[in-house]
Amino acid sequence: MLYLIELWESVRDFIAAGGDVLYVVALALFLMWVLMIERYWYLTSVFPKMRKDIVSKWDAREDTTSWYAHRIRDAWISQASDGLSARMLLIKTLVAMCPLIGLLGTVTGMIGVFETMATQGTSNPRLMAAGISMATIPTMAGMVAALSGVFFSSRLEARVKMAKEKLVDSLPHH
Repeated sequence: MLYLIELWESVRDFIAAGGDVLYVVALALFLMWVLMIERYWYLTSVFPKMRKDIVSKWDAREDTTSWYAHRIRDAWISQASDGLSARMLLIKTLVAMCPLIGLLGTVTGMIGVFETMATQGTSNPRLMAAGISMATIPTMAGMVAALSGVFFSSRLEARVKMAKEKLVDSLPHH
């Protein structure tokens, strides 16, 4: 329990040093990870059942060679593809937004530095250091958030692509 309290205090100190923009970075990071975990769950739990259902419906068809049968096959593949690709664009957008949110923190921190310089002068380096810290920490946090998302979202995208290809391969058209 003491470890959790110390961890919370260090997070609180980090946010205090980086400014309120870190809350926005944390929100974007949380949302990104919730969406990625949901997509992994979909790929491992929901889609295999859907794939099995589509393949069994295709195998049960008597007509698999006509133009009409191929349009049905294409429609089933398209519906499954839509389910697989759902929310992937949102995940990629959140990954791209994290560094930009960090840069917003940099701008607000530098404004704080300039305000300090305007009101206190340049003779107090301690006050300027706090503002510079508030300018650099959000950038670092945004970059770390984006890096964690880039790796896992690209792996997720590759798995989605493989799942689509396996579905297409398992529905032979004669």
